[in-house]
Amino acid sequence: MILAFDTYYFEDKAKTVAIEFSDWTAESVTQVYEETITGIDEYTPGEFYKRELPCILSLLKQIDLSTCKTIIVDGFVVLDDENKIGLGGYLYNRLNNEIPIIGVAKNDFIKIQTNKRAVYRGESKKPLFITAKGIDLDVAANCIKHMHGPYRFPDLLKQVDALGRI
Repeated sequence: MILAFDTYYFEDKAKTVAIEFSDWTAESVTQVYEETITGIDEYTPGEFYKRELPCILSLLKQIDLSTCKTIIVDGFVVLDDENKIGLGGYLYNRLNNEIPIIGVAKNDFIKIQTNKRAVYRGESKKPLFITAKGIDLDVAANCIKHMHGPYRFPDLLKQVDALGRI
C-alpha cells in the first residue's frame, strides 16, 4: 500500500485526506481516509510542519500502516542540502524512520540543490520537485515520474488534492 496525503485549510479548521493505492502505476484508489479538525494555528513562515504534521498524525490513527510501503506528502521532506528537515522529514522521524516519505512540490525551493530531483511528466515544461527520506532520491523521483496520468501532476495526486477541497 502507498498513501498520499493532502491538507486543505479554511478558517481555523483543516481537512486532511489520505488516499491509499496499491502500486506506483495504479489508476485508482483502494481506500480514502479523511478527517477535519478544528483549532488549527495560523501558518508561521519556516514552520509549516507545525501546522500540518498534527493533522497527518491524527489521520494516521485511522490507518493500519503494517503494509504501508511509502507515504507521499504535498511539500518538501528536506529543506536544504544539509538535510534540514521539512514536513516529510518530521513525519519520517515520527514514524520511527520505518516508512519512506516522498515529498512532491509544485514549486521549487532554491535552498535545495542536490537533495531534490526535478521530474518532468507528460509534455509539461515545468517540473515537480521531489525530496525523500528512507528511499533513494532517484528511486523516489522515478516512482513519481511513472505514476498514472498524462500530465505534470499524477492523476492520483490530483485526486487527493481535489478531495481535500470538497
